[in-house]
Amino acid sequence: MIKVGKFVQDMSSLQILVTESTDFSSRAVDLLGKLGDVILSDIADRDDLLCAVGISDVLWVRLRHRLDKEVLDAAPNLKVIVSPTTGLNHIDLEEAEKRDIEILSLLGETEFLKDIRATAEHTIALILSLLRNIPGAIDHVKRGDWDRDRFRGRELFGRTAGVVGYGRLGRIVARYLNAFGMNVLSTDPNVTLGEVDEGVKLVPLNDLLQSSDLVILHVNYNTQNHRFFGREQFTAMKVGSWFINTSRGELVDEVALLDALKSEHLAGAALDVLYGEGDLNSSSNILINYARQRHNLLITPHVGGCTFESMGKTELFMAEKLLSFLSNN
Repeated sequence: MIKVGKFVQDMSSLQILVTESTDFSSRAVDLLGKLGDVILSDIADRDDLLCAVGISDVLWVRLRHRLDKEVLDAAPNLKVIVSPTTGLNHIDLEEAEKRDIEILSLLGETEFLKDIRATAEHTIALILSLLRNIPGAIDHVKRGDWDRDRFRGRELFGRTAGVVGYGRLGRIVARYLNAFGMNVLSTDPNVTLGEVDEGVKLVPLNDLLQSSDLVILHVNYNTQNHRFFGREQFTAMKVGSWFINTSRGELVDEVALLDALKSEHLAGAALDVLYGEGDLNSSSNILINYARQRHNLLITPHVGGCTFESMGKTELFMAEKLLSFLSNN
């Protein structure tokens, strides 16, 4: 028997719905099978999600769906949400708390996350793709052309990078940038001078913005820092600098970013995240429409952590975390 709050039942009768099961870890499935019935699905449509969650005790999600009041209303038996992510803005946390639904995630799992490097590596990939015009050059060759001078790029060596947020990912990215021979600045109100690596200088945010050729956002999102990077911050950046965001789209004022690109105050930007991804309409999104016409804005569909290695590790870790939680409550 297990007990979660007021919830008591045989572990073998648990209904565990995995909503995005493509390439889901077989080892994690085996472990989840010890807890009850595992339903592996790949739900793309919101109406299908609303129908599927009805009998679920445990709901396992990635980032495709927004778990709001409507979804939780459709899941009266739901007691646990599992999300192998550090950001949780795809879940209505207040509504979940009202219903005594436990949220299990990677938030705060510092020791485990030390070896999860996918988003840090993708950050570097975006930087190189942007500064070296790699997507445009590839398309150029596919069209049958071969004009190398059209794609003359910029080097990282000797430039200054500003890492906004010196947590796990910020620290890893700073090390990667040091390896390229960059001068690295960072700002983080929760970090002291003695906590930064050699080769990284801790400075106030405005100093970082004014001095950096490349500004990279690595900040955990919460309601207090909603759109904290806006017009004032983009204006403070150097003319001709670049902006990278692989954190959360809700951290950025996208209208201000677009204006900075159109005015050529920024030389370019690369994003792995957009505001309101769960309800995104690509045909009307102002940044996607700009990126269709211009080569100085690159956007990827939140694939930073999306590697076979990182997802396999995190799915197994979260399955073990779920087992531990259910066994101890």
